[in-house]
Amino acid sequence: MTIGIVIADDHEIVRRGLRLTIAGEPDMTLLAEAANGRQALLLVEQTHPDVVLLDIQMPEMDGIETARLLRRRHPDLPILILTGFGNDAHLYAALQAGVTGYLLKDTPGDELVAALRGAAVGRPQLHPDIARRLMQHMPAPHTPLDELTAREREVLGLIGRGLSNKEISASLQLSETTIKGYVSVILGKLHVADRTQAALLAVRYGLIDVDELPG
Repeated sequence: MTIGIVIADDHEIVRRGLRLTIAGEPDMTLLAEAANGRQALLLVEQTHPDVVLLDIQMPEMDGIETARLLRRRHPDLPILILTGFGNDAHLYAALQAGVTGYLLKDTPGDELVAALRGAAVGRPQLHPDIARRLMQHMPAPHTPLDELTAREREVLGLIGRGLSNKEISASLQLSETTIKGYVSVILGKLHVADRTQAALLAVRYGLIDVDELPG
């Protein structure tokens, strides 16, 4: 099956390079090329492509707005951003617009055609640098220990190391009654029945090392 492609970039030299790259692939055909987003919208309606390849910085209508409108009109149409701009603002705006992939213009030709093939069958496509950036910015996964205050985490760590309430009291210079209160709150927040289960959660989520467990 031949993959029909529409490209949009305001630089003729970029379009020429893409044209030559696509022409060299037996399973791809360039249906149309646009110099701005408005042209791209019209050409998509006329040619019904399998994949659209958009630059971000274009006159009249940029790639983000074009992608947003295309996604609204054609929910299943694969849309790839191919840009020289890899900053976070552009990246997140593109992802919010519903693009299928985000590639940089330094992507080698063989990787670009592989991305086009992948996008055509609905697989997300990300430049390796972009994928690393997203991983670095991902929020840490939520764990039960996130519900604990700093002091409660400190008490849980000592519970995990096998200390009794009296020993924890001496270590933290707090009354044993106060420690009992902390232990009760910790068990409740972690939804566990006893100190052993709490200690196992402390190990599971990295608060203490398994070697620190008593016995």
